[in-house]
Amino acid sequence: MHRRAFLKSLAAASGGGLMASLPAEGSLPKTKITRVRVYAPPNPNPLFNQSDLIVTIETDGGLTGIGEGGSKQMLEQSAGRLIGRDPQYIERLWQDMSRAFFYPAGREKEDAIGALDLALWDLKGKMLSLPVHEVLGGAVRNYCECYNTAGIIPGMRRGMSIKERAQLTMAAGYRCFRMGAADAPANGPFNTHERLNQLYEDCVQARDGVGKNGDWCVDFHQRFDLSDAIRGCNLIENLTPYFVEDPVRAEAFLEDIPILRRKVNVPLAAGEEWGNRWDFNKLVENHDIDYVRATLPNVGGITEMMKIAAICETHFVGIVPHFTGPVATAALVNCLSTYSGPVLMEYNYQGRTLPHLPVCLDFKDGKLYPNERPGLGVELNMKALTPVTEITQPVTARAQTYFRPDGSITNW
Repeated sequence: MHRRAFLKSLAAASGGGLMASLPAEGSLPKTKITRVRVYAPPNPNPLFNQSDLIVTIETDGGLTGIGEGGSKQMLEQSAGRLIGRDPQYIERLWQDMSRAFFYPAGREKEDAIGALDLALWDLKGKMLSLPVHEVLGGAVRNYCECYNTAGIIPGMRRGMSIKERAQLTMAAGYRCFRMGAADAPANGPFNTHERLNQLYEDCVQARDGVGKNGDWCVDFHQRFDLSDAIRGCNLIENLTPYFVEDPVRAEAFLEDIPILRRKVNVPLAAGEEWGNRWDFNKLVENHDIDYVRATLPNVGGITEMMKIAAICETHFVGIVPHFTGPVATAALVNCLSTYSGPVLMEYNYQGRTLPHLPVCLDFKDGKLYPNERPGLGVELNMKALTPVTEITQPVTARAQTYFRPDGSITNW
């Protein structure tokens, strides 16, 4: 029964008979995970950690949860920890998948755990007949504002100037125009000194295109060393970018971004390659960045993303998630619509329907909307998917868990 219909039935009931027949507060029918399957969509993304593999978690109660991400090997190992378990205990299952093996989960494994976590939350919503954003406490925004990356915008064509592209982006309803920092042809030379000179000219066009009160942002793509990043940020300060993304090399984030922060005044965004909250906690805590680019499923799923959101909220840092697959984008809308801080979504599907996802994202006029469909609100066309693997047996070899006296999981 849908939540609203259920509440109406309560209001219509007389006496205490109906309430007496309800199960104990917070309880749901016991169920077990019986099988996890992995599928490839048409034209799968070859870039790992932007994986759009489809993951399904099946239960003996007949419900199936849908997730996205991971690789075959990492999904097989992690999913093996779920077989026979009750999917309702998401945090416990997350801890087990993350801690049951000797080495801490790296970013590739966190991506797989995140894909499975999305499916567990999808299951939770379906069991409650609620969208995930309502399970998480309810949306605090009417929609998620977006900026476009490589999506098709009406009227856009090759050869257009940056100013023209910016104008079309704003006309399509997006909050922000995004551009690369003096992009050059791939697999060729990239002279950072020469590119920085071009950067200023390009950013002038972006500002002209979005208008006096419009927003634009620029991605430095980690191509600049610290000295060039400082110069680049200071060159464009008077053009007031919404943020400068990945201004220095990711390997040096923890060392160089705090230095950069003290030398420039433009807002900074970083973290699309990060994994869990410990990767960037210090940068958020010290206000060295203004926007976290953490995304799903890379950070370990909704379970981890909500903890990241709590850290960001504590320090008034916004969240600008990097794009991944469409199911993960639907999950981002569900969880980030409940976050009270600034949110700006990177989006590149322009409202088109994908063959394997006839129902997925609610996009209109440059905005992504939460919906009332149960779970993540996505539906699969199985005919468009290619089976990759399935897991039906628990993984116990070289895996073990330790518990505190109260039953909570601790490390090996």
